[in-house]
Amino acid sequence: MLIVFTWFADWIVFGLMGLTEGYRLTESVHFFFEDISKIYILLVIMIYLISLLRAGLNTDKIRIYLEKRGRWAGYVIASGFGAVTPFCSCSSIPLFLGFTSAGIPLGITMSFLITSPLINEVAVILLGSILGFRFMVIYILIGIVSGIAGGFIIDLIKAEKYLTDIGEKAFNKSNNNRVNGNPIVLTDKIDGFKNRHDFAIAELKTIFSRVWVWVIAGVGLGALMHGFIPENWIINYLGKDQWWSVPGAVFLGIPLYANASGVIPAIETLIEQGLPVGTAMAFMMSVVAASFPEFMMLKQVMKPKLLLIFFIILLVFFTFSGWILNIIY
Repeated sequence: MLIVFTWFADWIVFGLMGLTEGYRLTESVHFFFEDISKIYILLVIMIYLISLLRAGLNTDKIRIYLEKRGRWAGYVIASGFGAVTPFCSCSSIPLFLGFTSAGIPLGITMSFLITSPLINEVAVILLGSILGFRFMVIYILIGIVSGIAGGFIIDLIKAEKYLTDIGEKAFNKSNNNRVNGNPIVLTDKIDGFKNRHDFAIAELKTIFSRVWVWVIAGVGLGALMHGFIPENWIINYLGKDQWWSVPGAVFLGIPLYANASGVIPAIETLIEQGLPVGTAMAFMMSVVAASFPEFMMLKQVMKPKLLLIFFIILLVFFTFSGWILNIIY
């Protein structure tokens, strides 16, 4: 399916615009049209399907199930769920918004949001074939532990106060649905496929109308970075195994949006050319889990302070992961 987006970008860039292959401007424009079409289509499909699923579920029961098992169990479940869902950072957002709308605690939803883009089956297999089974296991553990720790930190600082009006309204649902401090189950399940379809379409229109312009802004910035930062520049300036090379790789990777499966071949090339394994992995993790399009969409439910906290959490986790992997390898 992904090749369809490449064909679409080829048609726009080479057919309609008449640009010549091999130039950095052409690479940036091609990246923009390929990724913008991919993200929009995935967003539409994911928002609709998840909203359709939500309409048929009693989300209060899910919330209560997690609450009864405690926050730590919730972090582990959400992080584990993120590990088995094959989503990139942007296509994880609709599910994150669905969790938020269900009133599920913010830290638990954050555990899912951190882990989901970092780990998917294809990426894990590719990493195992390139760097071996031991590295594959270490990478999976890093992704899951990052999600669990990130969720704990978000709850520790009571980050709900940094939600926007939209996010706060959803979160307050879990606090309002109580009697004498005990959670109660409300009947929010929608009966009948047509009613669920109408609900999903309404949700799709509402969410998409809030995020589409921010996706353009984020992908546009990523396209500029993608086309005008060559691989040999990364090797020359980040491959010297200095302490700052890992956080530098994380900062560099954030504007470059891609999913894990798509960026791993490039990471393999960088490692073969001499980039330390930990630095390369820190770069990859920032590319797949901390993209500008993701932050642009999250600003609909998170205030700038919470976005900054989220950014710092990812920066710290990815930096320490890179340093640890460089020590091991």
